[in-house]
Amino acid sequence: MLTSGWGQYPTIDAQWRSFDSEKQLQKILESLPHGKSAIARGLGRSYGDSSLAETLLSTRRLNRFISFDDATGELVCESGVSLAEILEVFVPRGWFLPVTPGTKFVTVGGAIASDVHGKNHHKDGSFSNHVNWLDVLLADGTVVRCSATQNTELFLATCAGYGLTGIILQAAIRLKNIETAYIRQKTVKAKNLGEALSAFNEYPGWTYSVAWIDCLSRGAKLGRSVLMLGEHASKEEVPRAHDPLTHERGRKFSVPVDFPSFALSTLTVRAFNSLYYTKASVSSSDAVIDYEPFFYPLDSIKNWNRIYGKRGFVQYQVVLPKEAGREGLTKILERISAAGRGSFLAVLKLFGKEDGPYLSFAKEGYTLALDFAVTAGLLKELEELDVLVKDFGGRIYPTKDARMSPEMMKSGYPKLDSFRSVREKVDPGRRFSSLQSRRLAI
Repeated sequence: MLTSGWGQYPTIDAQWRSFDSEKQLQKILESLPHGKSAIARGLGRSYGDSSLAETLLSTRRLNRFISFDDATGELVCESGVSLAEILEVFVPRGWFLPVTPGTKFVTVGGAIASDVHGKNHHKDGSFSNHVNWLDVLLADGTVVRCSATQNTELFLATCAGYGLTGIILQAAIRLKNIETAYIRQKTVKAKNLGEALSAFNEYPGWTYSVAWIDCLSRGAKLGRSVLMLGEHASKEEVPRAHDPLTHERGRKFSVPVDFPSFALSTLTVRAFNSLYYTKASVSSSDAVIDYEPFFYPLDSIKNWNRIYGKRGFVQYQVVLPKEAGREGLTKILERISAAGRGSFLAVLKLFGKEDGPYLSFAKEGYTLALDFAVTAGLLKELEELDVLVKDFGGRIYPTKDARMSPEMMKSGYPKLDSFRSVREKVDPGRRFSSLQSRRLAI
């Protein structure tokens, strides 16, 4: 079956296998031909090739809630449970995800394997910081429980391990208590990159922060942005007409077909960016909004990846150390603007201190994520951006990647050898591998 990541690039012919129990999974692994690799796959929202292999082990039938502790907020569930399913059940009970990426259509196993981050990394770290323990099925069929204090090396390699240590079966995660399903949001306009970075530092106490950034603006407007800050609203802040723990369900849209290539020209992206920036009509504004448009603006558009056309797109997400952020981001944005490689989904966030997992993407600094339609010359231009990222001590996010080199992976992840050492112990035959792990020589 032809399969791709969310970016629809690359595409391969893969065999899908499903299971709903540990025993079924063990039998599937025993039946795999010698030398054939497999990788776990949840909802397929990793952008590139980190969840692509000859055999895909779908975890979506492993989707049961096991237990919940109302006193501590500990949820034990199987790895195929989605973040959307957790929100549906627990927001009405006054609980929210401790960390969430920009889509709720991600499984718990995928969130752990990618060690996803959110708009609150500077305050709360990444997803693995809120995992009490997890059970992973290794290549030899055994199941091992690991945590930050038990089988620690396996835990540090499985979180942000991209499925390469084994199959996560279940996990215990800590949810956070909330009073309402609403967010108190402050919107701040920044005339350029310097103002945007200053705004992040001006509001360090806010739990959530993210900026949309215009990557095609130049000169004095280079990096102009709209910064959105957020806090979970209290009951007193929600209008009385609303049930505080019942969120409003907005309209859903769908992209039925792949867009033609001309739909995302430099002109259309430039026009979109201008309209988006102008929409924020004042320098600063405040509002109380439903949590969905704040955390998941694109989830209301089904199949939005089709906007980029049949050839697909590549998301380029990098993080630069804080001290190099202004100069490094300026050079990256100048290069993108000069090339006319516009991205209307350009996002800037602030990261806190680096997390524990060996291959965790997050490190203290600024992260910039950009989507580029796959067209002639793109991969060569991204290689040139890689040089800038490397020179400024940055790295690329594997979950979003489909093309970086082994050298770039090695330079960005100083704990790569520690990861390799654990992987060699638990899977010396490389039963679990992906297109990405082979491309990057992980």
